Amino acid sequence: MAITAITMPKWGLTMTEGKVLGWLKREGDAVSTSDELLEIETTKITNVMEAGEAGRLRRIVAREGATLPIGGLLAVLAPAEVPQAEIDAFVAAFAVVEPAAEAGAEAEAVTPREIGVAGRRLRYLELGQGDGLPVLLVHGFGADLNTWMFTQPALAEGQRVIAIDLPGHGGSAKEVGGGDSETLVDAVEGTLAALGISRAHLVGHSMGGAVAAVLALRRPDLVASLTLIAPAGLGPEINGSFIDGFVRVARRREAVEILGLLVRDSALVSRTMVEDVLRYKRLDGVSAALARIAEIWFAGGRQSLDLMGRIAALAMPVQLIWGREDRIIPVAHATALASPFPVHIIEQAGHLPHMEKAGEVNRLVKSFVGRL
Repeated sequence: MAITAITMPKWGLTMTEGKVLGWLKREGDAVSTSDELLEIETTKITNVMEAGEAGRLRRIVAREGATLPIGGLLAVLAPAEVPQAEIDAFVAAFAVVEPAAEAGAEAEAVTPREIGVAGRRLRYLELGQGDGLPVLLVHGFGADLNTWMFTQPALAEGQRVIAIDLPGHGGSAKEVGGGDSETLVDAVEGTLAALGISRAHLVGHSMGGAVAAVLALRRPDLVASLTLIAPAGLGPEINGSFIDGFVRVARRREAVEILGLLVRDSALVSRTMVEDVLRYKRLDGVSAALARIAEIWFAGGRQSLDLMGRIAALAMPVQLIWGREDRIIPVAHATALASPFPVHIIEQAGHLPHMEKAGEVNRLVKSFVGRL
């Protein structure tokens, strides 16, 4: 009878360990593949780990507060009839697999790279391979490709998945030109061309969702499907205090307050995430780039881009995903498109459902892309 090890996952390229914040199931509970087992604190944000396998939770090995390396044993699933002695022996014999020599070469292969697009240097990260159409991930305002740390590895199982840093963001050049949607769309379209991709599934978050939608309107031949996660452009309302605060933030206390608005529970935001944002804000050209984009997209605390009347005419399949407790862009914007497109409202999630409820969002994207 099978005994299944539940181990510390690897979320993102830089994650080496995780901390158990709390278990959501008890020993002896029956679990299904999508059941939430425990909360794990990563260097970026706290995420919920799902079981991934169906069975009975026979042993919790890593208790609350424990920090484990990637691959460390968290718990054991096994049928109720498996003797306790066999569970004991399995736990005693379990060993974290040491990275093989070739793992270094594999890590090298998935290091972010740079590409030249219309005279700008853009950073991108590519994972996975396969014969199907690739997936392109486009982040939101002030973010970077690391916002997809829970999404990209999951989608890359048998599929090519590319995450990019938009101009002015992450490791890309900080020159943003006019800072308008056309400039950012040019960058995305140019990236597809430079990577030899003639058609792709687009997944965009927040401002990146609007960028993906504008590209779909401009070049429908390039876009096989469109997944929009809390996208901009579907209504004038936006949390202007967040936009202004993010542009101006320079101190840790301010950053904690601003970043806390992105999620349902501000305690999910880690110290490292705050420090990463402050480090990014100190780079030459970042403040000017963000201020220019904010001025064009969100002047006066309102959204200037209006896609509502145009997006309903898109020919390719489109789905919307929104966190019920979004404090940046109101979830009410989603209901206006409930008729032409499927709309999925994620409970207990804010503006980052792909990070707060990664398993649920990943299933929606994989299912949507997989059937096209």
